[in-house]
Amino acid sequence: MASVQYREIEGRSGAYLALLGVLGALVLAGLGAAWLMEHEGHHITGMTNRIVWGTPHVFAVFLIVAASGALNVASIASVFGRELYKPLARLSALLAITLLAGGLAVLVLDLGRPDRLIVAMTHYNFKSVFAWNIFLYTGFFAVVALYLWTMLERRMNGYTRRAGVLAFLWRLVLTTGTGSIFGFLVAREPYAGALMAPLFIVMSFSFGLAVFVLVLMAACRWSGRSLGDAVLGRLRSLLGVFVATVLYFVAVQHLSNLYIARQHELERFFLLEGGVYTALFWLGQVLVGGVLPLALLFGAASRGALAAAAACVIAGGFAQLYVLIIGGQAYPQQMFPEKEVASSFFDGVVASYAPSLPEVALGAGGVALALALTVVALRVLPFLPASLADADVDVLGGTA
Repeated sequence: MASVQYREIEGRSGAYLALLGVLGALVLAGLGAAWLMEHEGHHITGMTNRIVWGTPHVFAVFLIVAASGALNVASIASVFGRELYKPLARLSALLAITLLAGGLAVLVLDLGRPDRLIVAMTHYNFKSVFAWNIFLYTGFFAVVALYLWTMLERRMNGYTRRAGVLAFLWRLVLTTGTGSIFGFLVAREPYAGALMAPLFIVMSFSFGLAVFVLVLMAACRWSGRSLGDAVLGRLRSLLGVFVATVLYFVAVQHLSNLYIARQHELERFFLLEGGVYTALFWLGQVLVGGVLPLALLFGAASRGALAAAAACVIAGGFAQLYVLIIGGQAYPQQMFPEKEVASSFFDGVVASYAPSLPEVALGAGGVALALALTVVALRVLPFLPASLADADVDVLGGTA
């Protein structure tokens, strides 16, 4: 492949400044919501002592998982040597950093006492998966920054593949750690399970690539850069495979539970009688996040269909995480399995929860922060190729 020319976006138009203004306003709204929840108390949210991870956690986990998946394009280029993806590697690594920054910002501000993060950073309980994730998240920033340096600095280009392999392995471990947060919670029947780690890995592939596709298409269109059908065709096929894989793992998870007699009540809750969680599972997660994207990706070859499919994957991803995180807490906790328990503390009762405006504002602020960091970085450094037209990419070298 001929040498790829990269160029910053100009960032002088009124539309660029307006976009930054909107994103900045959302970030400020998120900070205001965090301040309000800290000073007024979490009683103004929909969270209770039974639902302790609310809507902000849905946003945070989505951004963290998508950050790992966004790096997938760069990994395909550096680790597996697919030439077609190499011009996209810089943007891929950039999104990995910015999405993780947005997700961690929401996570920290949702603690109620963000200053207690210092305790988490100075006192470690290595029997807790949360302690492991402190190292995994901070290490991910360092590893991907090193990876980006080898791509941006010409003298370091010879180390790009080795840095890419390290980043690829680190992101797998990071997503495994995120999935293990839920998989190791044996006290919660909807969470505990060995499938959580691989499920989160394939979810990251799907969510991250969907975000990457939308950012790439928007950045090229708004900056007037050519984006050929060869690149989009590869990304379309890749996204379709990832979406189908997520559906497969979800099916395996539920079929496994249906095979286990003591899990039948749990499956009845999520699949039939869970109210909003059942509706979000079938309509949001399965239909919007799975079936509809597959129909769009393999039924039409237009750019509009690809963008719509990516948007559906993101919407379905939020639905999937809402069902997993919120629904998993709402399901009655079995304190004494196989025993009848009676008390005045809502035993056997599904916990109620409704997202509040501050929670949604905080989560949206994290998304806006990730996008704002991306927009500013594209203005400052050459992350985008000058052209991705079919004539400028080596299609044969990029066979996936």
